[in-house]
Amino acid sequence: MSADRPPVDLTAAGAFVAAMQFQVGEATGTRVTGHVDLGPDQHTPWGVVHGGLYCSVVESAASIGASLAVQDQGQFAVGVNNNTDFVRSMTSGRIDVAAEPIQQGRTQQLWQVQLTREDGKLVARGQVRLQNVPLPG
Repeated sequence: MSADRPPVDLTAAGAFVAAMQFQVGEATGTRVTGHVDLGPDQHTPWGVVHGGLYCSVVESAASIGASLAVQDQGQFAVGVNNNTDFVRSMTSGRIDVAAEPIQQGRTQQLWQVQLTREDGKLVARGQVRLQNVPLPG
């Protein structure tokens, strides 16, 4: 990884991250948006979307924004705590993702992420604390 902006096309990441199918729309150091199209590939054995998908999307959105916020200082951000609440279950459809910082400090950041259905109803919401760390190399 270099000090250049890493790609936010998550399909270029590892298989786990790519499998989330999180499509990033807007990505800045103060806002990240996007969406995920949900379906059977993300289901639990009981036929609903696995909560781990929601946690992973929350973590990814917060990490992208937080990393972009500190990129100019030669840093990126890694999650140190993720609290995600599941409000509604889903089986299929699109969820919209919106992430914004609550606090951005010199060493840590706190981001809030909301996942909503197409009708605007909340599906899950998460809060991620991230540590700002130097870029490797």
